[in-house]
Amino acid sequence: MPHNSFMKLRTTAYNRQGSSNTMGDFSRSEYVTVGEIDPPSPRTNHMNKVSVLPLVFLIFYEVSGGPFGVEDTVRAAGPLLALLGFLVFPFIWSVPEALITAEMGTMFPENGGYVVWVSSALGPFWGFQQGWMKWLSGVIDNALYPVLFLDYLKSAVPAVGSGLPRVVATWGLTIVLTYLNYRGLTIVGFVAVCIGIFSLLPFVVMGLLAIPDMEPSRWVETNLNNVDWNLYLNTLFWNLNYWDSISTLAGEVDNPKKTLPKGLFYALILVVFGYFFPLLIGTGAVPVKRESWTDGYFSDIAMIIGGVWLRWWLQAAAALSNMGMFVAEMSSDSFQLLGMADRGMLPEFFTKRSRYGTPLIGILFSASGVILLSWLSFQEIVAAENFLYCIGMILEFIAFILLKIKRPNASRPYKVPGGVTGAIIMCIPPTILICVVLAFSSLKVFVVSLVAMSIGLVLQPCLKFMEKKRWMKFSHSPELPNFEDGDVTHSLVQ
Repeated sequence: MPHNSFMKLRTTAYNRQGSSNTMGDFSRSEYVTVGEIDPPSPRTNHMNKVSVLPLVFLIFYEVSGGPFGVEDTVRAAGPLLALLGFLVFPFIWSVPEALITAEMGTMFPENGGYVVWVSSALGPFWGFQQGWMKWLSGVIDNALYPVLFLDYLKSAVPAVGSGLPRVVATWGLTIVLTYLNYRGLTIVGFVAVCIGIFSLLPFVVMGLLAIPDMEPSRWVETNLNNVDWNLYLNTLFWNLNYWDSISTLAGEVDNPKKTLPKGLFYALILVVFGYFFPLLIGTGAVPVKRESWTDGYFSDIAMIIGGVWLRWWLQAAAALSNMGMFVAEMSSDSFQLLGMADRGMLPEFFTKRSRYGTPLIGILFSASGVILLSWLSFQEIVAAENFLYCIGMILEFIAFILLKIKRPNASRPYKVPGGVTGAIIMCIPPTILICVVLAFSSLKVFVVSLVAMSIGLVLQPCLKFMEKKRWMKFSHSPELPNFEDGDVTHSLVQ
C-alpha cells in the first residue's frame, strides 16, 4: 500500500456451456450455490448492488491507490530492479491471491469473505481468529490514511501539521469519510471511481510531457552490491497485497459469480499499470539519484517535467488517494463484521443495517478503532499490521487447499484450474515470501503481534460463553450453511 507505509483482493442450477473466464475455467457441472435454496431472509439487502466498474476501483483502493509510496523501491535497489519488481512480483503474490479470492468469493458469495473460507475448512474457532486478525489489520491500516492526508495538506495549510488543529482535523476527516461509508457502497464506489481517475490522470499527462526527455539507458541502471533487500521486498509486498479484502463485500456485488472475477482481473491490470508506468516515466525522464527517491519524490519529478501546476495536481491526487483507500478499507472491515454476525460469530446487533443498506454497528466499531489508533506512530503500527496480515494469509492458503480436498464437488462458479496439485504449487511461492517477510520482523513487532493474536484466542471463548448464558443474542442467517454442524455440503452441492 502506498506512501512508504508498506501499506497501503462476498434454486436454479448454474450451467455454463463450454465457456471460460478471464482468470480460469468455470465449472460446467450443475450445482446449487449458497443462499439459493432457502427463501430470502429479512436480512437480505435490497439496496443497489456494486457493478463491475466501481468494483474495479474499490479493489484498486484496497490494494494500491496509485504509485504514491513506490519510490522506495528505486532508493533501495535502483531503476532496473524497481521496474522488474512491479512486473515479476505480481505473478508471485498478486495473481495467486487474486485467483484464490475469485474462486473462494464465488464459492461463498456472502459478506464475511475469508472468514467464511477458513470457517468452512478449519472450523468456526479458526474462522473467528482469521476475522479478528484481518479486521484488526485493516483498522490499523486505515488509521494511517487521515494522517497521511494531512501530511500532504500541511504544505498548503501549516496549521494542521501538529497540535490541537491536527487532532481536530484527523477526527473531522475520519467522521466525514465514515459518513460516506454510512451512505452506502453505491456512494463509496462512485467516489472511488472519481478519485481514481483524478489520481491517475496527472501521471498520464506527465508521461506525455516527458517523451522528449526520455533516456531508456537509465532504466537498466543497477548495482547488486548496493541493494537494501529488506526495504525493497517490504515495499513491493505492501504495495501489491490485500486482494482478498474485496471478498468481504461479495454479498453486495451484483451477480458476484461473474462480476467478482472480472473485477479482480481488470483491477490487477490497473494496479500493475498504475505502478509500472509512473516508475518508467520517473526513472527515464530525470537523472537517477537513488537517495532522492523517497516519499513524495514524484511531486518533485512533476515539478521538473511540467512545472508548479502539475506538482500541485499530483500532490492533490496523492492526498485524495488516501481518502479513497480509507473508504474502501472501511467498507471491507465493516461488512466483514456483518458477515461474521450472520454466521453467529458476533452478537446479532452487528447485523443491523442502516436505511442505506450499510452495516451500522460495523462502521461505528471500525471508525472507533481508527480514532483510537490514530495517535500511534507510523512505524509502530505498520510493522504489527504486516505480521498479522501474513498469519491471516497462511490460514487462507490452508483453507483454499483443504476445500479443494474436502469438498471437490462444491459449487465453484469460478474455478482455478489445476486441482489440488495446482493449488499447492500456486501457494508455495507466496508462502515462501511470507516466511521471508516474517523473518525480517523485530522482536518488538513479534511480541506486539502475539499479544494482539492472544486477544482473539480469548475473545472467541468469551463470546461463546456469553451466548451460552444468553447474556447476548446470537443468530445464524437461515440462508447460510452451518459450519458448526459440519454439514456444509448439503447447502453447497445439489
